[in-house]
Amino acid sequence: MLISERWARTAVCGVLAVTLAGCSFISRQATKVVANSLSSGGTNLTSDDDPELVRDAAPFGLKTFESLLETLPKHVPLLRAACSGFTSYAYGFLATDADAVRYTDRAAAKVIDERTLKMYLRAHGYCARALEVRFKGVTDALLRAPEGALVKAGKQDVELLYWSAASWGLAMSMNPDTLAIDFPAVRALTERGLALDETWWNGALHELMIVLDSQELLGGSQQRARGHFDKAVALQKGLSPGPYISLAMGVSVANQDRAEFEKLMNAALAVDPEANPPERLTTILLQRRAKSLLDQADFLFLK
Repeated sequence: MLISERWARTAVCGVLAVTLAGCSFISRQATKVVANSLSSGGTNLTSDDDPELVRDAAPFGLKTFESLLETLPKHVPLLRAACSGFTSYAYGFLATDADAVRYTDRAAAKVIDERTLKMYLRAHGYCARALEVRFKGVTDALLRAPEGALVKAGKQDVELLYWSAASWGLAMSMNPDTLAIDFPAVRALTERGLALDETWWNGALHELMIVLDSQELLGGSQQRARGHFDKAVALQKGLSPGPYISLAMGVSVANQDRAEFEKLMNAALAVDPEANPPERLTTILLQRRAKSLLDQADFLFLK
């Protein structure tokens, strides 16, 4: 899904939050109240039907998070919100911009890709900080022995596990030199989240596993990827374009199966944004991505 619900309260609280964070005479507790409000989620923006309005508003919200974190550097909900916000902004807007020109203006795509990667790394930094607050030493543990690094994580940590995996995985995908090193850690984060609550956010972790299991050279399995696809679609009741896009890009392109690719992308485009109003914006942005990728099919398939 990858479009964060954490932008929801920034339009209402943003100016107040920046003021509180910037004034030394305001108590730390008052700042914390605003931080809790900003990071508590909601559907105000994810239900919006105007992506450009949200795109224009999002940077202010993200900078608000960063301003508050100067005062509250270990505030886990705020760190998680910053992580999800930067990940969502980069994936929902910048990555789609790059895809739209990837094969027609490679220089422009490269510039956008570089900015997108910076956003993913920025996001990952905030999630890594939150994980360290929750589980001291976990970053090193994930790189040394990922299979046992998250045994202390509980159901309350699933959201953080998801955004940690998503931000890290997206950065990894744009920087192949880190692929073999980081992949087991990203997988461990996702699998631990699944073990704790596979239904979280209507199967978003299954959707992420479609991408990870598409990587057969790194221990993935297309059969397992398809299994996660089926579970994600079932949990989402077919109301999200996300699983269709993930399977098309991860499996259909790898198999050079253009017919399946087009079928999946058209299924993504057929989802009615009005059928799931709380995720209306998510649906619209994902469908923009599906259309852009479908338009590039001639470059993705050799015949």
